[in-house]
This record gives sequence, C-alpha cells and structure tokens, in this order.
Amino acid sequence: MSYTSFALVGAGTVGSGIVAGLAAKNVPIVVLSRPGSKNPEKLPAGAKSEVVDTADVDAVVAVFKKHKVDVVLATLTTTANKAQYPLIDAAKAAGVKLFVPSEYGMPTEGETEGLLGEKNDVAAYVKKSGIPSLRVFVGGFVEYIPWLFTYTENKKISVVGEGDVAASYTAVPDITGFVVHVLTTLPPAELEDKILRIEGDRKRASEIAALFNTTIERVDKMPGELSELKTGLSIAFQSGAGSTGWDAVSKTEGTGDAAAGSANKLWPGHSWQTIKQVHNL
Repeated sequence: MSYTSFALVGAGTVGSGIVAGLAAKNVPIVVLSRPGSKNPEKLPAGAKSEVVDTADVDAVVAVFKKHKVDVVLATLTTTANKAQYPLIDAAKAAGVKLFVPSEYGMPTEGETEGLLGEKNDVAAYVKKSGIPSLRVFVGGFVEYIPWLFTYTENKKISVVGEGDVAASYTAVPDITGFVVHVLTTLPPAELEDKILRIEGDRKRASEIAALFNTTIERVDKMPGELSELKTGLSIAFQSGAGSTGWDAVSKTEGTGDAAAGSANKLWPGHSWQTIKQVHNL
C-alpha cells in the first residue's frame, strides 16, 4: 500500500465516493467537517469524522497529527478553491506526505485566469510548500451532461460554437474508484508531483446529440440556470480545453503521459463507463 492514513475535506459528489472506497478497503480515513455540517451522519462504517474549523490551521494540524495522516484530499466545490490554503499550511506543519488538491475537472496546469487559474494557483502553492502533490484531471462528469448542455431544460444539446471539438468525460464512480485504486496500490514515487489524466469517454457535442436522439442548438449564450457558468464551459470545450490532454500553454493536445486518458492504464482490467451506458441510451 502506498499510504496508510487519509484525511478528506469536502465529502460531496467526489469526496463521498472516495471516502466509501477507502472505508471499504479498511483504510483509515477521517473526514473533516465544519461545525454544523451534516456530513458526519452520512459517513460509511469505518470512516471517522472530526468537526473542526478548516480555516483554523492549528486546529487542523492537531487533527492531522491525531490520526497520523499521510495523505490529505481536498474535494471542495469549484468556488471554494481558496479554502485549500489553510489545509495546505496545516498539512505542511503536520508532516503530511501527499496533498491531493481539488481538481477533478478540466486540465488546469498553465491556466492563469478564472476558476481554473485559481486551481493552478493552489497547485503552485502546494509545490512552494514542499509537499508532494497529485493532480487528477477527468474532464466533465458523465452524469452532468444533460445539465451541462441544458438537455434537461429543452431536450436539445445547446452549445456555443459548432460543437465539433471532442472533450473528455468520466463517470463519478470511475473517478472515485480510480483515486482510491492508485492511492492504495501504487508506490509513492509514481504519485508524488504527478498529473494523472483519465478519460471514460470522448465525444463531440454533435455526437452527444446523436446519442440522446436530439439536435444541436447553437447559441450565443447558454439558456437556463447558471447561464454564465455553462456558457464559459461551452466556450472552453469548443476551444479544446475540455480534453484531459489539453495543454493550456501551447493550446494543443498532449502526447505520451500528457495525453487524454493516459493514466487509464494505471487501473488495469477496469471497464470505464461510457456516456451511453451511464444514461441508458
């Protein structure tokens, strides 16, 4: 086993699956929850919880030391990127061996603006702190495709642009299972300061429309709720940035270990779920 004790902050869509996976393997895992959080009530058997102000570095250090934590995983919402800074400071002070920042989306390496730039800044801060890190890029969540393309609202696949550029999509159980697998089977040398790029499926928006037996609706602005966010994502995907192999600096697809899905091989024998399978199309 690579590491023997884990701590996680943010037991939501991705975090809860990681906690369940580690607990199922009888690996020590403690979930840090803010005062008033309901997450401790939902934890699987074997997982421990600590209620602590995650912005209080000294308090978090005490929790990490109490549980002899080797690895800290942050699985926070995208808008909470900056909440990782005190966790990194605490991890440094507690002698944590690996920090896994809250990525789990489009590639952020080299990004300088917006939410993706914030994630890259967090990664830079981890590096500056001297803690080894592991970043995992997954593309879009397969389960969120109907929401992302506003299919749930108008039964069409809405896009800004032509919808002819392929993007990476990975199912949440594949994401969480992959993270648990590599952290509990690979030696630290294969994880420290690495970027792992996985891909469960790869499709253009036009191909997704065909799978859902509907049409492409090309728009200047995505309709419905969170229009600004969806519009930004649609523009990014059209640029190629939705691929886990995307290089934000050169604006090209990476090759070798920087290629989309290049880390899939680290989970030999696993069958990655496709868009068609997840949505029963």
